Amino acid sequence: MKPSYTLKILADFASAHTLRNYPGDCSRMHGHNWKVEVEVTATALNKHEMGMDFKTIKTATRTLAKTLDHRYLNDIPPFDVRNPTAENIAQYFYHHLSSTLNIETARVSAVTLWETERACVRYTED
Repeated sequence: MKPSYTLKILADFASAHTLRNYPGDCSRMHGHNWKVEVEVTATALNKHEMGMDFKTIKTATRTLAKTLDHRYLNDIPPFDVRNPTAENIAQYFYHHLSSTLNIETARVSAVTLWETERACVRYTED
């Protein structure tokens, strides 16, 4: 059986959004204190005996989160065209972080975006 390590970090940011064509209160501008949980799965350890340095994952995630922090998401591509739902934001983090972090022995395996303390979405690709 092949070994597998799942590394997980948490970052946060605050932003506002409006859900287009939504039949409820969220069709008006409102904000969230989002939490982003990033999972990286490694199948081998590097020369430091790590799947991937937590610092590397945190830095990439925080850098991306900073581009959305204290912003109105509907003004930022791709959310100026795509609805800035939690699902689409989670996918956005997954794709951007995958292009930054993925290497032969480790890859982003999931992004969980917490909209509130009690509601989140987890995005993965098989």
